[in-house]
Amino acid sequence: MNPYHIFKYVPLSVLQILARFVAWIIIKIPSFSIMRTINTNMALVAPTLSDLQKKNLTKDIVYHQCLTSIESVKSWAMSPEWSIAQIRDVHNKNILLEGLASPNGMLAIVPHLGTWEMMNAWLNQFGSPTIMYKPVKGNITNNFVLKGRARLNATLVPTDGSGVKAVFKTLKQGGFSIVLPDHVPDPSGGVVVPFFGIKTLTSTLASKLASKTKCALVGLSCIRREDGQGFDIYCYKLDDPALYNRNAEIAAYALNQAMQRMIEDEFSHYMWGYRRFKRVPNLGNPYNAEQSELAAFIQTSHNNTPLSGE
Repeated sequence: MNPYHIFKYVPLSVLQILARFVAWIIIKIPSFSIMRTINTNMALVAPTLSDLQKKNLTKDIVYHQCLTSIESVKSWAMSPEWSIAQIRDVHNKNILLEGLASPNGMLAIVPHLGTWEMMNAWLNQFGSPTIMYKPVKGNITNNFVLKGRARLNATLVPTDGSGVKAVFKTLKQGGFSIVLPDHVPDPSGGVVVPFFGIKTLTSTLASKLASKTKCALVGLSCIRREDGQGFDIYCYKLDDPALYNRNAEIAAYALNQAMQRMIEDEFSHYMWGYRRFKRVPNLGNPYNAEQSELAAFIQTSHNNTPLSGE
């Protein structure tokens, strides 16, 4: 039996206590990689905050990221019905229903915001989406995740040309797909545009799918409730014409702006432990940069003006 199946028998409340304890340890050790990454990201995207504000924000981010990780594992171990039962309220559900009714299909834009894995089962109630899946490291872990996602109605396709074609076909047939467009792509699959004021390599996949199919775009996030009793889903209507622009830079920038507005609603729930800015022009990888070099870059970077033509 896969060792991860033990998560099926441990109550979510107990797992969340464990996650908070792990977060407490991480916060106490600034040399941990995740702490260095979050601190660098906060320096880049929130340079005007005081040191105390950044310290408190970093604590919240670590807690939420640890909770998201353990909750995601729990959702993979459980049945789809269990995950659906964790969803309490759905805000602006009509936006999602309108998107699903589009004859051109719908593309769900899901940043790494909140516990998105918990939302998958709920979203799969509305059809059989085509989703690209990249195997995770380790056979045991990958088999566990794959089995968890296989319980859903989704059709999993590889993250290559054949997978893109499958998603494109699904949209052309009026179906829907889910994309997490805030990862760092290979240089051939991205353009350099601002995200939280920092020009960085950004994926063009979602933008290209939108411009070619004219599908509906709906932003989705799954946020842990403050009372700890389940999760709420938030739906965002993404209808800026720039999102469909055939100019990849304009469309990608518009999508980054849309995701930024979603993230700003629940800033500490975003996965700031991810090295989103590891490919930045004129700096390279800020996570390896000297402090003086990083400070000089930050001082000038936020003076950049946005792209024209949005």
